[in-house]
Amino acid sequence: MFRLAHLSDIHLGPLPDLAYRDLVSKRITGYINWRRNRRTNLHEGIIDAIVDDIHASKVDHIAVSGDLMNLALDGEVALSTLWLETLGKPNDVSVVPGNHDAYVPRALDKACAAWARWMHGDGMKEPARRGSFPYMRVRGPMALIGVSSARATAPFMASGFFGESQAERLGHMLDEARSNGLCRVIIIHHPPVRGADPAHKRLLGIGRFQDVMRAHGAELILHGHTHKPTTHWIGGRDSDIPVVGVAAAGQGPGGRRPPGQYNLIEIGGEQNAWRIALTRRGLSDTNGEVHTIGEEKLAG
Repeated sequence: MFRLAHLSDIHLGPLPDLAYRDLVSKRITGYINWRRNRRTNLHEGIIDAIVDDIHASKVDHIAVSGDLMNLALDGEVALSTLWLETLGKPNDVSVVPGNHDAYVPRALDKACAAWARWMHGDGMKEPARRGSFPYMRVRGPMALIGVSSARATAPFMASGFFGESQAERLGHMLDEARSNGLCRVIIIHHPPVRGADPAHKRLLGIGRFQDVMRAHGAELILHGHTHKPTTHWIGGRDSDIPVVGVAAAGQGPGGRRPPGQYNLIEIGGEQNAWRIALTRRGLSDTNGEVHTIGEEKLAG
């Protein structure tokens, strides 16, 4: 049984010291939001507890579906890179960026350069960069495919984008993985499901993404962004595909969203007979220890 941990929306803090020039952009609204909400609701201690539980669970691989940062400041790029090094070796951890990692123009390029080792697909000859998504890594019975929906947006917007070039490459990767008898798991930051987010936060290109699923299929899609533990289903080539979200890893108790969680996914079986089980582990509003929140059978 292959064990995969999925966490998202780390939003590492505290923010590094800011100069006035850092706030002459969309970052001013993000900084105000952080001062009002995120700095009180997101806690590094909770992230540490989640990561400790992941390591204690002896997982085979870890998938991180974006938003490691808040404002994509240079200091946050450095901090998030150090955090990834503590999370696991690049071969054992796969990352895709989120909208906060591409908060302003050129931020995504800096994030990709810093996190390239955790976003390097099997057989890639060049380091990961903005235009190299999706990437594919084969681990055990699983083909993990990292898709980027991250892009810089205007103030008060947090939308993502899935374009034609990624769609074409994703289709080829899904077919290759299927021909090799692998369980295909996609990680993406924004949920590729209609109605999962308000208009200013949605993924642009949902129809294009779902067309790829209908034409090529997949076994599981993992996302972040909503800070909610959800399961949706979309149509695939051979059967409906579970689309699984997760609470923000650093969310503290007492907020509007559930406290920090991660998904523990067990994959077994073989092609056309995969067994996929989901266990949600995290904190409750009344208990500071990580424990099982719920369990779902997604396939088999």
